[in-house]
Amino acid sequence: MSTLKEILTRRPVAATIRLTVPAGGARPAPPVGPALGQYRLNLMAFCKDFNARTQKYKPDTPMSVTITAFKDNTFEFTVKSPSVTWYLKKAAGIESGSSRPGHVVATTLSVRHIYEIAKIKQSDPYCQYMSLESVCKSIIGTASTMGIKVVKDLD
Repeated sequence: MSTLKEILTRRPVAATIRLTVPAGGARPAPPVGPALGQYRLNLMAFCKDFNARTQKYKPDTPMSVTITAFKDNTFEFTVKSPSVTWYLKKAAGIESGSSRPGHVVATTLSVRHIYEIAKIKQSDPYCQYMSLESVCKSIIGTASTMGIKVVKDLD
């Protein structure tokens, strides 16, 4: 249940915008500029805040950002860590997964790689209440759909 104070302080939402922006690389140019400009949001304020929040990541790391635009031209945004597929490709050192997953193995990864990715992903807002074991199982499932075989130890 919402409290009375929360109900009275709610602002009407104009839009929810989802973007993938490189870490530390938000600029008022496309894709950020047109997406935020149509709702008359302050582009420079978003770029400065986003770049400050993502400075701990390596440049050109694709970050998912969800921006909630309100009708009074203000906004809030949440930044999620990169996708599991991006982490798996980086850990395996490949450009793309298998063209025929289940038939052709693109590469192999160890359980240690999966565990490290799961520890990073557990800090995401959507995964923070999941156990580390369930996050690992989800990542193993994603790896198998990409044609990446998970083994106990790499030889």
